[in-house]
Amino acid sequence: MATARRQLGYVSTLITETVPLMSWGTATGGIGSPVSSTISGVNYQYLTFTSTGTLTVTKAGLFDIMIIGGGAGGLSQAGSGGGGGAGGVIQYTIYLSANETITVGAGGGAGGFGGRSSIGATRVGILAMGGGPQNGTFDTGFYGASTGGGRGGAGAPTTAETFYGFNGGAGASNGAGGGGGAGGAGVTATTNNGGAGGIGVDVSLFIGGSALFKAAGGGGGGSSAGGAGGSSIGGAGGTASGTSAAANTASGGGGCPTGTAGSGGSGIVYVRWRV
Repeated sequence: MATARRQLGYVSTLITETVPLMSWGTATGGIGSPVSSTISGVNYQYLTFTSTGTLTVTKAGLFDIMIIGGGAGGLSQAGSGGGGGAGGVIQYTIYLSANETITVGAGGGAGGFGGRSSIGATRVGILAMGGGPQNGTFDTGFYGASTGGGRGGAGAPTTAETFYGFNGGAGASNGAGGGGGAGGAGVTATTNNGGAGGIGVDVSLFIGGSALFKAAGGGGGGSSAGGAGGSSIGGAGGTASGTSAAANTASGGGGCPTGTAGSGGSGIVYVRWRV
């Protein structure tokens, strides 16, 4: 049975399975050869999965895994449209002795949920949920419609535990809230202006190198101006259309009051081991 050791951010949880003391493994797969990195004086190698594929275990042992789900699409609704929520994020340490399938969740289309990312068909509890397009119900105000931004996704490190993402920001008259991000809630809208998306998380804390943000919320739409995408990677909200988040950013798409809302960005998975 897995035991939670600490919670990082909103859904990012470091989990260690109960296994005998053992060494770190090695593996191949993903988009290229293992990349070397040093974090706080510890040497690692890591792999990056930007699409579904096979993690080939070349030496059995322990692996750290960061799993990030797909971001949700923004909403297009009369008056305003909320920004999409970011994909969920979890961090997990696991013992592997055989190959595993890594699934990378797709980004949600306009108004759609993001897809789940996971490891292994038999490890159904180790997954990160995609973001949501909307927190709650559609509200109609005197000056027009307003919606809250989408809620960020959830990480489910075991079948018994679920950590929910940050909420989207609340809507205002003719302005919609930004979607929830991995690092914080979406910003509340103001009259006629959409709120910004919630901030993402810096995955360089896991893979090393320069700051690299993932899983931010999309900006909300508004009749006068849309909100910015979170951490400069979420889709921006607009007045006539929203922009989409880039692939593998795990971020929400931008909302809008008319036209087409932005799509969410697909998820990403990192696997590392000590060397």
